[in-house]
Amino acid sequence: MTLDLDAYLARIGWTGDPRPTVEVLRSLQRAHLLGIPFENLDPVLGSAPSLALDDLQAKLVRGGRGGYCYEHNTLFSAVLKRVGFSVTPLTARVLLGAAPGDIRPRTHMLMRVDVPGEPHPYLVDVGFGSIGALLEPVELVAGAELSDAPRHHRLVHSAHDGPLPMWELQAEKGGSWEPQYAFTLEPFEASDYEVINWHIATHPRSPFRQAVYAQHTRIGSHLALAGLDLVETADDGTVTERRLKDGAEALRVLADDFGVHLPEGTRLPE
Repeated sequence: MTLDLDAYLARIGWTGDPRPTVEVLRSLQRAHLLGIPFENLDPVLGSAPSLALDDLQAKLVRGGRGGYCYEHNTLFSAVLKRVGFSVTPLTARVLLGAAPGDIRPRTHMLMRVDVPGEPHPYLVDVGFGSIGALLEPVELVAGAELSDAPRHHRLVHSAHDGPLPMWELQAEKGGSWEPQYAFTLEPFEASDYEVINWHIATHPRSPFRQAVYAQHTRIGSHLALAGLDLVETADDGTVTERRLKDGAEALRVLADDFGVHLPEGTRLPE
């Protein structure tokens, strides 16, 4: 499995000298989010996406598609390692939308990234399908805040019963902090993600099997599709909502507005 770095950089529209610096890390993460959308179409259409690097490049880099967290962050991890960063894969419990007392399994992939010469590692994540997702890396320091305009994030420690400190990523929303996900710094392996990926893509109660979810961060706005509900949030907070007519219109919106192209004859659930 060989990474085609030039093809990846062309896909996200990034030009420059790929060196392991904080500035490069920031610009690569933002460019990735602007360049490759989030989408769960493989599970919706009945298959678990491959996490093999060659398959990820065929789909996300050359195939006019996006993916969900395991695909995005596995690909981005390979890119960062090639550039010269040290990457430790992690897994988080998603807190966004959880009911009080609801303990979800760890199903979200993210990364700790160490930058040569920097005193602290960074939390890096290009695969969280939400408007509360990080646009840039944030220092892994308790209380660290990040003004990744137009968004605003912070990292805090939260109480739990385990032996490792629990970190919580929060995003500012309406003047208050909204929890996004919680994680420890225990490293995970590729085989762990194979199991989690299969579960999320195939379990009959997985939300990623039930409806289409797509997200696209754009310059000036964020676009989200959930089933047939399309929501555009401008950087100034203005929200525009529209209910699509059917799966055929959803396919057109995915192609035109998200840049996600599916084979002719594809039919989406409604």
